[in-house]
Amino acid sequence: MELTLNRPIVFFDLETTGINIAKDRIVEISILKVNPDGREESETWLVNPEMEIPKEAIDIHGITNERVVNAPIFKELAGKVHDFIAGCDLAGFNSSRFDIPLLAEEMLRAGVDFDMNDRVSVDVQVIFHKKEERNLRAGYQFYCGKDLENAHSAAADTRATYEILKAQLDRYEDLQNDVDFLHEFSTFQKRADFAGFIQYDQEGAEVFTFGKHKGRKVTEVLKQDRGYYAWIQQADFPRYTKKVLAAIKERMAVKAGGSTLEDLQKKFNQKL
Repeated sequence: MELTLNRPIVFFDLETTGINIAKDRIVEISILKVNPDGREESETWLVNPEMEIPKEAIDIHGITNERVVNAPIFKELAGKVHDFIAGCDLAGFNSSRFDIPLLAEEMLRAGVDFDMNDRVSVDVQVIFHKKEERNLRAGYQFYCGKDLENAHSAAADTRATYEILKAQLDRYEDLQNDVDFLHEFSTFQKRADFAGFIQYDQEGAEVFTFGKHKGRKVTEVLKQDRGYYAWIQQADFPRYTKKVLAAIKERMAVKAGGSTLEDLQKKFNQKL
């Protein structure tokens, strides 16, 4: 079954130096754009991560330090990636927990803004786990009847993910051929940030999911513990988490009387 699309959707996969969203870097990115008319476009780039690729990562994806030494750094590719995925929904395998958060970090680190305000995402792994609870290689065999060759090659994994989603639509009658529906179905919890440090409660309010304020509304914490905001902004949290928190604080400032985040930060700095 072909996807029913109102706008393009990009399937993408990252190979990285590790699994730490805030610290690790991309070494390969592959993107497959599927347009509403079925036309496909694809791009794959090797990336110099500006750090040593650990042996543990090389053993998984096979991309050595020698292969990327002359590759462009992500900052040089960020504009091309941004333009290629502009106006598109996103899809991947374990993308909501890893690929999208890490891509957002790389974009923000390169000075390119990134958000999900005008798009949705589909995590094919979540659909797979809800239905069968297996990994990508098993999923490709189960749904498509094929062996996944060159596993952990970004291009091969990206293509397999796209084929699996189409096969899932063929197999499960209750799955609607609609990206918004697939977005909702492939999401376990609604997160305000990608990493899950801030999530939405049943009332739609942002709550912290960690630390001493776990389970508390973000707005209440920012009012009562003003140092907590500064601590998060200065600590080793993902850039996108910091961006979301800053947006909440600015929203609170506007409601409180029109002060901007910049004004509040100046006042805060004056008190220190």
